[in-house]
Amino acid sequence: MQKNKFKTAGMTPENKKWKIAISRAEKLYGRLNEVRDEFARDYTRILHSTAYRRLKHKTQVFSATRNDHICTRIEHVNHVASVSHTIAAFLGLNTELASAIATGHDLGHPPFGHSGEHILAAIAQSDLTKKFWHEKNGLYSVDCIETLKDPMGYEKNLNLCYAVRDGIISHCGEVDENAIFPRCEALELERIESPGLYQPYTWEGCVVKISDKISYLGRDIEDALTLNILTKTQLKELSAILKSALGKKAEVRELNNTVLMHDFIMDLCRSSSPEKGIRFSERYLELINRVKEFNYKNIYFHKRLANYIKYAELIINSIFNALKDFYAGANSIAELDKNAVLLPLTVKSFKEWILKYSNADTACRKENKYCNKILYDLSVKKDYLRAALDYIACMTDHFAINIFNELISF
Repeated sequence: MQKNKFKTAGMTPENKKWKIAISRAEKLYGRLNEVRDEFARDYTRILHSTAYRRLKHKTQVFSATRNDHICTRIEHVNHVASVSHTIAAFLGLNTELASAIATGHDLGHPPFGHSGEHILAAIAQSDLTKKFWHEKNGLYSVDCIETLKDPMGYEKNLNLCYAVRDGIISHCGEVDENAIFPRCEALELERIESPGLYQPYTWEGCVVKISDKISYLGRDIEDALTLNILTKTQLKELSAILKSALGKKAEVRELNNTVLMHDFIMDLCRSSSPEKGIRFSERYLELINRVKEFNYKNIYFHKRLANYIKYAELIINSIFNALKDFYAGANSIAELDKNAVLLPLTVKSFKEWILKYSNADTACRKENKYCNKILYDLSVKKDYLRAALDYIACMTDHFAINIFNELISF
């Protein structure tokens, strides 16, 4: 199997896209003894962000399970980073860029996984007349929400490179077409208004996009087996899918994440080229699509998840409506303070959010060295509602449940 097929196409200083790929909205501070390149710096900036830390308590598929070995969003992200690095290294692409995109690709996921995403999308549409989806929210998070302290202690936005930001908003793993090629034009990423419209700007972004799917299908099957979600009949169906697609004898026990990921990675490395794109062979494309179809039918829409989806909807809508009721224009902080005794956690955490991201208290911003973007003007109701939505979108499952429990407790 030929290595380094993409060596001349990867994101290096010789690539004609290089200047745009490493460009930032603002110049990032430098150090005299810096050993990392721009993409490696972005990787560590993502790794140090609070959004990355919160992924450990965000749903992948199964919410609030008591089993410590069920996949959470942070494990999924690390699987994608591992798969992306392996593929990028073999093909001769920029592994630092692939790792940065992969590690940051799901920072925009709200609590309760895709169910939470759909619930917030409905709120955004009805109350803000805006679209919400996790890839777009991921870009918004790294551009506007997440902050790090600079060497002087000032809180500033992550300010990531264009290629990393592009990979985050373009990563949608629901890819049914074979052969992905990077787009040529450098879009204004903030103007993208629907998921899946554009392929990534770099080959590395294309690798992450497919690695996302490679990483979750087998892992979700493992979790379903652990939680006894799948019946014997369904396991026979799964075995038949494998045998039919690959044309070889296979047992269900071989359908674990390690085996599936390895086989998909090897096939993709073997089948991809700059001329043919990042792709699977026809039989592995058939297999991945059939496994995906099986997962949707038997796992993602399983009846045991239905009640939890209703629970997530109750939690998110209750929190949003409670915060909505506190709106009092420029006096919203004072209105929140009136409820501090009854709702100490809710008031404290949401008030801190508003103070950091709004123009409500410039003295507070100065005292806390907040030099991040101002997102909200409390005199504008839609800004306040956007603050509430953003606040909820950044929550972990656990924190959202804690806030909900406080709202319903007396």
